[in-house]
Amino acid sequence: MHPNIILQKTKTLRLMGILLAMFLMKSAYSQDEDSAAAPVKIKPVKNTFESIWIIDNQTVMVPIKGTFEMDFQHRFGVWENGYEDFFGLFASSNIRLGFNYAPIDKLFVGVGITKYKMTWDANVKYAILEQTNGKGIGNGVWPVSVTYYGNAAIDTRPADNFLHFSDRLFFFNQILIARKINEKLSVQIAPSHSHTNVVNGYYSEPGKVSPERKHDHFAVAMMGRYKIKENLAILVNYDQPITKHKSGNPNPNLSLGLEVSTSAHAFQFFAGNYYFLSPQQNNMYNGNDYAKGEFLIGFNITRLWNY
Repeated sequence: MHPNIILQKTKTLRLMGILLAMFLMKSAYSQDEDSAAAPVKIKPVKNTFESIWIIDNQTVMVPIKGTFEMDFQHRFGVWENGYEDFFGLFASSNIRLGFNYAPIDKLFVGVGITKYKMTWDANVKYAILEQTNGKGIGNGVWPVSVTYYGNAAIDTRPADNFLHFSDRLFFFNQILIARKINEKLSVQIAPSHSHTNVVNGYYSEPGKVSPERKHDHFAVAMMGRYKIKENLAILVNYDQPITKHKSGNPNPNLSLGLEVSTSAHAFQFFAGNYYFLSPQQNNMYNGNDYAKGEFLIGFNITRLWNY
């Protein structure tokens, strides 16, 4: 082959190599630009809490569609009597059995029965907003999760305890606002409203309304969960009454406990001041004073099934 032809082909191959290298560099640079300019995919933050409960309060958690849950909640007696009733473990206890189901996404409905006054409750829970991984607020980005919880309860004791059917009823509404700070710490604040048709009907003659207490009571709960290990966490809860009554004002509640969780179970063991297992009764009638050491031991067990 003529030397000039070989030289020409060599120059052509070099030029093609240079152009190919320039194209690859430009392509890589463009991809980097596109990656930098691409918006972060907005996703809901998962596992703010491991259970629908944090001691005596609900959390923002709403299980996925098709989830069935069974709750078992137990409160022993106050431990102030010491060995006499083995620190409350042998005292009169309170128990609640609950059953809940998620028929659609973000909605949880359920029923439960409590030993105290044989109280039945029907409840509903709906996730209004979910915390996301983006920054700022709006356009699908939310710094907190917001959930509504409400229940209606009925005292099913014999009729001689009441003058009217409506005397049996009491109600509860709460807005739950939570944020997962990091992989270990989650916090929540929850203002609430409780309403009882017959105030002090539990402690006086049937149907008699106390002029010393209001039918409506406002309170706020503050709580947190800190993970020590993957399946072990510390729980803290505080409930502060807001409404002031002429007499019989309820005491605040202070609780501290541990939570052990798996994919289908959550077990919470704690000490606190609340004995009742309906939130409106706890908020309106709590007589245990943590300043006097009037604590009791309790536990919650939840079991989930997905269908």
